[in-house]
Amino acid sequence: MIRLKDLFIIGIISYLIGNFSSSYILGKIFRKTDIRTYGSGNAGATNALRVFGKKIGALTFTLDILKGIIAVYIGGQMMGYRGKLIAGVFVVLGHNWPVFLKFRGGKGITTSLAVILALHWPTAIICIIIGVLIIIKTRYVSLGSIIAAALVPLVGFLMNRPFNKDFFITTLILAMLAIFRHRGNIKRLAEGKEFKLGQKIR
Repeated sequence: MIRLKDLFIIGIISYLIGNFSSSYILGKIFRKTDIRTYGSGNAGATNALRVFGKKIGALTFTLDILKGIIAVYIGGQMMGYRGKLIAGVFVVLGHNWPVFLKFRGGKGITTSLAVILALHWPTAIICIIIGVLIIIKTRYVSLGSIIAAALVPLVGFLMNRPFNKDFFITTLILAMLAIFRHRGNIKRLAEGKEFKLGQKIR
């Protein structure tokens, strides 16, 4: 039996875990800088790489992966598989719209990746490969991220058998969140003004 109290607790815990904005915290600690005032204005791993360089970018990526996995693990311990799904959505919501940073966070790609890895790693690996190939070919991280995120529900539908409706709905929500957060990138891509991988902005 599903208890609303447990769903609420998982949602709150996961959202607060998502609020740990590693790019913002590392930027403040090591560069005394709010990353949201540079580059794309996004508090995420790609902008951390672009603005602060490889070391801080890699550490940001690692921490964003960890918080997604930790949230899903806690959700699973509290309510099994359905708890994992709830945790996965709310940790991404916390990353994208952190209350402690006035709801100006990241775009959720790395944390969503961690969630999918924890839920069904074959789906994650296939989408990562597709995304990486697009990034290598075009040098646009945003394009690879958008396409990979959009493909997660389809790949998950094909790979995760027997069909799991709850998993499909969860991946669809995560894909929609990722695309929504990348609406500015989509506009810049259409205008030919998007930043390419390797561009370092101060």
